[in-house]
Amino acid sequence: MDGERYSAEFRCIAGCGERYPLDEIVYRCEKCGNLLEVAHDMDRLREKSPARWRELFDSRVGNTTWPYGSGVWGKKEWVCPGVDNENIVSMFEGNTNLFWAKRLGEMLGMKDLWVKMCGNSHTGSFKDLGMTVLVSMVNEMIGRGKKIQAVACASTGDTSASLAAYCAYAGIPSIVFLPSNKISTAQLVQPMSNDSIVMSLDTNFDGCMKVVQEITKDNTIYLANSMNSLRVEGQKTISVEMVQQFDWEVPDVIIIPGGNLGNVSALGNGFSMMMELGLISKKPRIVLAQAEKANPLYRSYLKGFSDFEAITPGKTLASAIQIGDPVSYRKAIKALRDFDGIVEQATEDELADAAALSDRTGLYSCPHTGVALAALIKLVEKQVISKNDRTIVISTAHGLKFSEFKIGYHEGSLPEVQSRRANMPVPLPPDAGRVREALEKELAARAKEAAL
Repeated sequence: MDGERYSAEFRCIAGCGERYPLDEIVYRCEKCGNLLEVAHDMDRLREKSPARWRELFDSRVGNTTWPYGSGVWGKKEWVCPGVDNENIVSMFEGNTNLFWAKRLGEMLGMKDLWVKMCGNSHTGSFKDLGMTVLVSMVNEMIGRGKKIQAVACASTGDTSASLAAYCAYAGIPSIVFLPSNKISTAQLVQPMSNDSIVMSLDTNFDGCMKVVQEITKDNTIYLANSMNSLRVEGQKTISVEMVQQFDWEVPDVIIIPGGNLGNVSALGNGFSMMMELGLISKKPRIVLAQAEKANPLYRSYLKGFSDFEAITPGKTLASAIQIGDPVSYRKAIKALRDFDGIVEQATEDELADAAALSDRTGLYSCPHTGVALAALIKLVEKQVISKNDRTIVISTAHGLKFSEFKIGYHEGSLPEVQSRRANMPVPLPPDAGRVREALEKELAARAKEAAL
């Protein structure tokens, strides 16, 4: 940068006036108990014109100058300006591609459908965007003499993988609390491989969340869940990135799957900051998609958000959002109100079928992205989303992390799912004649299907 210094701090989301420095170990307002958010010195940020901000951010994309080549740290002034560059823990996360879902869009009658591939990241999920900020701040605090022994999180898989990797990179011990037998093998082996202390608890995510909050009360172990708004700061860069990728034009609709609900508030924060600083002049509509078996925000939405009640979630294929008591629901509701928001849900059959349909067009969707795609299909059919809208679906994780889900679908073994698009290997002897006969049959069937 050019020697300018910017600042940020924690503030209570309830507006009670409480403020805390970002290097203080605090997760809730000590006055009223509400969550905190990161607030920036907007007057100082306004001193740079919108055109100069756009020019600066664009100049950093793909740059190898540390740490600005990261999609997150390329927006350092808007994220966490007080961290020394030497203490930043980054794997040049972000800058993920926008996939033009041309064939899928044609099937839905849409010409401007895109998928933001946030799973194309180091640990295979969008959680890397927030974790780089949180672990960098922990690294900064340790450098300032704070006695932090380890960083801990409760997780349904992706958060634990990201925390473990970034802590391993920094040489900081990590602890992850996982619900037993409720995450994929790939998600479990990631923190194991990155030398995290893995605690497998006989409970669900909400039970793990209660334990980690108790464990981190004495401040020697730092809490890394999304109730810590440092995570949200990194994730909000998705909004800036998407607008950058469209030459600073704002899409009409964004659909994002939600569990603990920090991601939807992050999405809203990014767009709100761009609006306030004059980089954009309109807001997109935000759709939050939930699995039917873990849908507390959808139930609240049906009542106009007049109240919110936690639920005991059922077992869903979308395991990362199998959360019934999300800590960030107040932030999520505020974001949805600010962005003409919609909440939609998807059954197990709907999410699995949507993922399988998208896979046939070149994607490889995780079950959570399947929830978002199912919400898209339903809202287009209901004409809530126009077929002419530029629409972006946020893909939160890479499908390779959920191979059991993919195999189960094609084998027809997933509960409550009709595998209409199953595509199993054809067993044959090594005989060219038999192979040719089988190929003719398969190709004829596909040509018939394509003609329908």
